[in-house]
Amino acid sequence: MPKVTEQMKKWMGEFGKEYTDRNALTLDKMDELYRKNYRITRTQLNNLFIGELDRAIKILEVGSNIGNQLLLLQKMGFKNLYGIEINSYAVEISKSRTKNINIIQGSAFDIPLKDEYFDLVFTSGLLIHIAPSDIKIVMQEIYRCTKEYIWGFEYYADKYTEIVYRGKRNLLWKANFPRLYLDLFDDLELVKEKRLEYLNDNNIDVMFLLKKRGK
Repeated sequence: MPKVTEQMKKWMGEFGKEYTDRNALTLDKMDELYRKNYRITRTQLNNLFIGELDRAIKILEVGSNIGNQLLLLQKMGFKNLYGIEINSYAVEISKSRTKNINIIQGSAFDIPLKDEYFDLVFTSGLLIHIAPSDIKIVMQEIYRCTKEYIWGFEYYADKYTEIVYRGKRNLLWKANFPRLYLDLFDDLELVKEKRLEYLNDNNIDVMFLLKKRGK
């Protein structure tokens, strides 16, 4: 039976629905928010990290919510886009907002797709919601599904640090996620990493691109 964690139960239910409604931004509003936080837009970051990749590659987002990150990639010209999202409400919204993007309901713990089916698998604010005791399982699934690249954008800290999230414990952590991947898989190498300091506080996010050696 697929693993169901305390965090998954929250994100599948009303808590996840409230998150979806709270973060239902247009692409322009999302870019504006990134600019306000880091003085660079998400579109600019995407171009910096994957702008040179072939637009025909297969890309999967794990934790796609309403599909904004996939829509930005589609706007960049990427054609073979897929998403997996645990909250059924978010999946329905994403399907109503997107065209020619394959989005399914499912779990990061058990991605229902073949080994190395994608050229690139990515997360954006997904790993931060996986408990430290479970993070290796999710990373192994992401690694299994990609032929070449792993791309991520997550909260950063030198060591695992729990953050109280909307008054609740055991739902949010920050860590050095690229280093966790590199420690877990010997054949991964770091292609690019950018740590982004918030303009209005001391928090840091990290965007990173990893690649399987020899690919």
